[in-house]
Amino acid sequence: MSVVMYREPQLENPEMLCSWPGIGNIGLIAVDTLRGQLKARELGQIEPWDYFEPHKVFIQKGMLEELWFPRSRFFYHERGEKDLLFFTGEEQPGGREKVYAYGEKAYRMAENVVEVARKHGCRRIYTSGACVSMTHHQVKPRVVAVTSSEKLNRELKRYPNLVTMSELGEGGGEGVITGMNGLMLAVAKKKGLEAVCLMGEIPDWLARVPFPYTKASKSVLEVFGSIFGLDTRPGLLDRQSAEVDRVIESFYEKFPEEVKEIYDQRKTEAKPVPISEKEAEWMKENLDEFLKSLTDEQEKGDDNGDRPI
Repeated sequence: MSVVMYREPQLENPEMLCSWPGIGNIGLIAVDTLRGQLKARELGQIEPWDYFEPHKVFIQKGMLEELWFPRSRFFYHERGEKDLLFFTGEEQPGGREKVYAYGEKAYRMAENVVEVARKHGCRRIYTSGACVSMTHHQVKPRVVAVTSSEKLNRELKRYPNLVTMSELGEGGGEGVITGMNGLMLAVAKKKGLEAVCLMGEIPDWLARVPFPYTKASKSVLEVFGSIFGLDTRPGLLDRQSAEVDRVIESFYEKFPEEVKEIYDQRKTEAKPVPISEKEAEWMKENLDEFLKSLTDEQEKGDDNGDRPI
């Protein structure tokens, strides 16, 4: 049995929020922040043996204590009306050589998560991730919704700072949701549950940076607060976002004027001009060099006992 439950609470009209690591860890940070704010109690886990390889071993007094695997855990929060279930995974199943889930292991995990939701009476599952788009890093990220029905699209449109994929204006409302976030939508719909993916916008050129894009996580958290009538407190995300913004701005200042001029159109234009291949190549080369300098600074700070971002 790969699913182990520690308790069996009687939940009232629950809905489930799921998250895994992904681009900028946008969805994972938003869902896990909400879970922490609500002090949700641990409900159970999906045992790792069939899905993951061990990452490391713990040794104490010269002897092996245990293997460490990525955790895949369920939590719950009782509100007295519409209760909440949470699922957070520390890694997407399918192989450590790939960032995103794929294959039979991923599908079986999705089925396990959906079955736990159904067992506890859930009628709707939310996943959350990133939407890579032609936005500007100085603009508040929107939350882009993909749902399993037009009825859900109409319902979600009433929430502030949320647009459906068809309203985004890029790709004609078509696209792909990679990994577990997309797979969960499909499995949930197949099993008769409503499914929603809320994705925080991230500028295309920042999609591969190794640090979290917490500004978008904050936008997703705010939408969850609106949906569930919760007073979310983004204080920690504000502080983290300010630190990340400082790093992004320091690289933005290095943009050549012609690149900055085209990129800055994204702040005002509904349909901005895409950055050319030449400009994109400049960003890629110089961003790699910039990130390497940050890594070197971090290692130097660690050696000195300091911890710069």
